[in-house]
Amino acid sequence: MTARSPRAVAAAVSLAAAAMFFTLMLLAAVLTAGGASSTAAGVDAPTDPAGASALARRDIPVRYLELYAAAGRRYGLDWAVIAGIGKVECDHGRDPDPSCTRERVLNAAGAGGPMQFIDLTWARFGVDADGDRRADRWDPADAIYSAANYLRAFGAPSNYREAIFAYNHAGWYVADVMSWAARYRSQQPATTAMGGEGGPGADLSLPAATPTPVRFIPGERAVLATEDGRVALVPAGVPPTVQAMVVAGNELQGLPYGPGGHPDPRGAFEEDCSSTLNYILYRSGVRPIAEILSDNPLAQDYVHWGAPGPGRWVTIYSTTEPTPHVFLVIAGLRLDTSHAGTDVGPSRHEDGPRWRILDHIPTWARWSIRHPPGL
Repeated sequence: MTARSPRAVAAAVSLAAAAMFFTLMLLAAVLTAGGASSTAAGVDAPTDPAGASALARRDIPVRYLELYAAAGRRYGLDWAVIAGIGKVECDHGRDPDPSCTRERVLNAAGAGGPMQFIDLTWARFGVDADGDRRADRWDPADAIYSAANYLRAFGAPSNYREAIFAYNHAGWYVADVMSWAARYRSQQPATTAMGGEGGPGADLSLPAATPTPVRFIPGERAVLATEDGRVALVPAGVPPTVQAMVVAGNELQGLPYGPGGHPDPRGAFEEDCSSTLNYILYRSGVRPIAEILSDNPLAQDYVHWGAPGPGRWVTIYSTTEPTPHVFLVIAGLRLDTSHAGTDVGPSRHEDGPRWRILDHIPTWARWSIRHPPGL
């Protein structure tokens, strides 16, 4: 189809022009996912998702939030799952990787755009969502709608995990996306279980967001499970962000010590002290992955990061001497890669990120003591 010339428009009578306009609007509204003109900006008015959590509204740019909601409505999907993919792939268009935002730039895997499509999948599932007559994987509207189109084709909403696995064949990826989706939804149900006095209650979305066991206990202090010293029980009386940190710490148990988590701690086969902290802060929503990938924080970088002094629920200990090191204490439990002489618990003979048991903070260094703001 080509646009009518100004001369033709001028020659058309008002009634015919009006009829044509409403006909085109009707056609656009009923086009299928593979159509050439499904629009987010026109047909689908900006949508503010019902039930979005405070984290979602803080972390997701407004335009992206509206597009996730509109795409979810168009394809009959949970907008938060689409948003979870957008977070993991390109941090809602904020990732410094040029393939996320720069036209025709691809990463090493041949993927591009904020939802990271490769040529073959884009050719099959890419749609023109903003009505500009071209499907552009670097355009946020086109990319987000196309991701929803892809998920729908591979089993969503009947089986989100299968659809996400088809999007990226990695178990950690599925867990990561589902985790962000759970956190992006409203946490209102969390106030109904085991909340201590003044406590927010158990975040009941966490079990579905992680492959690791999640067991809640009352109060504000995490403790190790008696039957498994690598699993910390999640205190229901701390904020959801802190609960998510405990779960993230459980996800790292068993990994060996090593630099493999730099600059990207997600899905790493090993973690050192700083990549362990980077992972915890990312998984709990405290630091965006784009910031971590860009800065690649090391132990010494945390000497001045955050707010000074210990936190109510989370405290970060870092030093540059006699050797750079960093660890954190979450709800009373120390998560640390160092263990020689500083752990009397079940993991005392293991390196790598583990929950450590000691009746005091290790004294082998002079620590900078800080905490994530608000925690």
